[in-house]
Amino acid sequence: QVQLVESGGGLVEAGGSLRLSCAASGSFFRIISMGWYRQGQGNQRELVATINAGGGIDYADSVKGRFTISRDNAKNTVSLQMNSLKPEDTAVYYCEARIYLRYDGGWDEYWGQGTQVTVPS
Repeated sequence: QVQLVESGGGLVEAGGSLRLSCAASGSFFRIISMGWYRQGQGNQRELVATINAGGGIDYADSVKGRFTISRDNAKNTVSLQMNSLKPEDTAVYYCEARIYLRYDGGWDEYWGQGTQVTVPS
């Protein structure tokens, strides 16, 4: 079974920084992509940033220039450096990964348990 374990959330003042990390563990063939989504109170879950095995990156417009996603393929980890945080960044942040369990199967999507990021106004 695949598990995604997140760490690094917390409370930070506006303008501050936080770093989120996520590690994938378990038995699987290959990770296609890893990324971060967030869900603020009363909102739908939205993409923050994703990175694929080749290093291709996609950011939400709202975080471009402030957030940086990085990945360690050897360690099956993904990190999100969040700078210049704003109150509107307040949300539960979820790690997401698309993974091939077997070389001859399709891929499945996995989610972490979520970590709270709070930026008071």
